[in-house]
Amino acid sequence: MDHSTTNHAGPDPQSTEAELLTQKSQPTPTSPPYWHHSRGPSYTNESSNDHLPAIILEDHTLSHAPSRSGLWAKSIVIDDYVIVRGSPTGIGAYVVYNCRVQTLDGGPMIIRKRYSEFDELRSKLVKAFPQSTSSSLPPLPPKSALYKFRPKFLEKRREGLAYFLNCVMLNPEYAGSVMVKDFIFPPEQ
Repeated sequence: MDHSTTNHAGPDPQSTEAELLTQKSQPTPTSPPYWHHSRGPSYTNESSNDHLPAIILEDHTLSHAPSRSGLWAKSIVIDDYVIVRGSPTGIGAYVVYNCRVQTLDGGPMIIRKRYSEFDELRSKLVKAFPQSTSSSLPPLPPKSALYKFRPKFLEKRREGLAYFLNCVMLNPEYAGSVMVKDFIFPPEQ
């Protein structure tokens, strides 16, 4: 089949690059309205799209190139908690939270952490990132000597710890830090 005689709806092969960019940036009737909604301060003429850049989509999901971002987790859930009993009188009892971290490159990881480990991580992040922690790092849920083993209190704490961990793990600045890596993968002692 001779491709030179085939009728195609694509751009004219003789078109210049500037003409192609202009053609690509023209809104189509099926384009979502938000694609052409935001315009820079230099935009003055509503009818002219000559200086709008082309929309370029790139798929890097299969790329093995090193990421510049510190993100490596897709989602974080604290599924449940376990009360670890101490002595028969309850002295030494504590709670362990079962966290499931879905990574970008593989399956889920299960990590088990005590509240004190979350508290230690938060303290380290506050020291390491003093400017950004006030706006992006939520406080931990409160402690309580009276209610610490009651289901309603533990459920609220589980929710608060999950929120905290999501704010940390889905923030590239924190997620790539040594403190978070040591929290997830504790160094051998």
